Amino acid sequence: MRVVIQRVNEASVKIDGLNTSKIGVGLMVLLGIEELDNQEDSEWLAGKLIGLRIFDDENGVMNRSITEIKGEVLIVSQFTLHAMTKKGNRPSYIKAAKHEIAIPLYEHFCKTVSEKLCKQVKTGIFAADMIVTIVNNGPVTILIDSKNKE
Repeated sequence: MRVVIQRVNEASVKIDGLNTSKIGVGLMVLLGIEELDNQEDSEWLAGKLIGLRIFDDENGVMNRSITEIKGEVLIVSQFTLHAMTKKGNRPSYIKAAKHEIAIPLYEHFCKTVSEKLCKQVKTGIFAADMIVTIVNNGPVTILIDSKNKE
C-alpha cells in the first residue's frame, strides 16, 4: 500500500458536481493498493499515519500528530499511485489491485484509521471520478509505502 499524505488547512471531494466530503485542518490521504497488499499492510500504514508528527507545536516545530491536534482525515483511493513508468510514456497500472482486493482493503484501512483517530474519517467514493481540492499547509507532503517498512 502506498499513501501520499498532505497536511491541509482544508480538503474536499466533489462527485458529479456535488460536495461529497469535506474536512478542515488535518490530513488528506491518497491511498494506492496493489495486488500483494493485505490487512497487515493496512494496519501498519494506519499506525504510521496516525503517529506522524507533522503538525507544529507551540515552538513552530513539527512535533504533533493528528490525534494531538484533534484534526480530521480525508481518505481517497487512487490506483495511479502504483503507476509503472519505466517503458514508454503511457503509465501501466498492472500492479494496482483489482476491485475484489482493493475495496475490502480500502474499507479496512479507513475503519482502522477511524478507530485509531477515535473519530470517523471522511472518504471519497471508490472508483468514482472525483474532483479533489486541497489547501496544503506548509506545503507538507509525505510518501509512505508499506513495502518499505525497514
